[in-house]
Amino acid sequence: MPATRAIIEPQWLTARRERAVTLTGELELPSFRGKPGWEFTSLKSLDLDAYEPPERVGAHVDTTALSVIQAPAGAAHLEQVDHAYAGPASELTADEPMVMPLSVAVQSHPELVEAHLGTVVGADNPFVARNDAGWQGGAFVYVPRGMKVDAPIVVTVVQSQPQTALQWRTLVVLEEGAEAEVWEQYVSAETDEPGLVNTVTELSVGQNARLRYVCAQGLNEKAWIFGTQRAVVGRDGALDWIALGFGAGNGRVAMDTALAGPGADAKVTGAYATHARQHLDYATTQEHEAPNTTSDLAFRGILGGRSSTVWSGMIKVDEGAQQIDAFQESRNLLLTKTAHADAIPGLEILANDVRCTHAAAIAQIDPEQLFYLRSRGLSPDRAKRLVIEGFLEATVERFEQGFVREAVAGALERRLELILG
Repeated sequence: MPATRAIIEPQWLTARRERAVTLTGELELPSFRGKPGWEFTSLKSLDLDAYEPPERVGAHVDTTALSVIQAPAGAAHLEQVDHAYAGPASELTADEPMVMPLSVAVQSHPELVEAHLGTVVGADNPFVARNDAGWQGGAFVYVPRGMKVDAPIVVTVVQSQPQTALQWRTLVVLEEGAEAEVWEQYVSAETDEPGLVNTVTELSVGQNARLRYVCAQGLNEKAWIFGTQRAVVGRDGALDWIALGFGAGNGRVAMDTALAGPGADAKVTGAYATHARQHLDYATTQEHEAPNTTSDLAFRGILGGRSSTVWSGMIKVDEGAQQIDAFQESRNLLLTKTAHADAIPGLEILANDVRCTHAAAIAQIDPEQLFYLRSRGLSPDRAKRLVIEGFLEATVERFEQGFVREAVAGALERRLELILG
């Protein structure tokens, strides 16, 4: 990976960064149980000043070996190690699909980036402010009106320098009638070094556009992860969002979906698998801003060791958003008696012609299932594994046959191998 050369940013971005620096000094980090949504994740042991920005040097990293999700042949790749990213891309016009570092897009298409950056995620958040002030490189995916990108776009972000804070920014824009598939993953090059990854993701899905977005996290278990991710789906648009949370020792990721136009649809699928003393916190929101919109969210987790997870989900239906169909569920399987999961669904409904339902379950492995399998001659370990695989199969079955289904199934299988030993 080549070193990043110094760049001159446009005035609007410089001003944006200056505002972010000011906000960073004004916005306090959320206190444990002192701010709604932070009742389960304490930042008491987090010293942000202990994490410096990474050096702009390119480490030689085998990203294939680190990958959480295996990309299919023919995929388009964008890779970044720490704050080192590729230089200027080939000349492209706004009439062509673009896949490039966000820093490069700022130089080559400043008007296009300015029109979208910061329009999906607001800056009134201490982690977003820090990201605004410090991101370098990043990912910019733009698909013009009516165009379809056939091959998946695979973005790999590697943290290789210990004791650093990597600020990562993603901006995906699909104009009216466009279609694309973006796979993004955050990984660590070092397995036993502390670090912090702070991500901000903005997904803009235009009218009648189709986006599948896969976000996988496989950081090492001494890293912190903070994510502020939000999608806005326009009229008759569709979003298929997949989240895989395997790594990191602690942190919280917010995943918000706004169904902003009539006929918009969102399908959100999450899976996490933790062990040892990991703690992961996912907060999801399905906000129905327009009538005749649908959303379907399902999270599943397996927990071993003394690990803990939190899923808190909220379905919001705005006033006047009638004829809504929304569903959310969280199901967790505890592999040990010392693992702990919290599942907290919620509803905020300001309309009367809606169908909104939720479900949550937390359970140990059923001993009767184990007894049945062992009575058929299976070993205890094999019986346990079959029960877990059956539990996770419901996640895989949410996808049609193809690359994504194979990638998710493979990622879950490899993570299960690590957890079960």
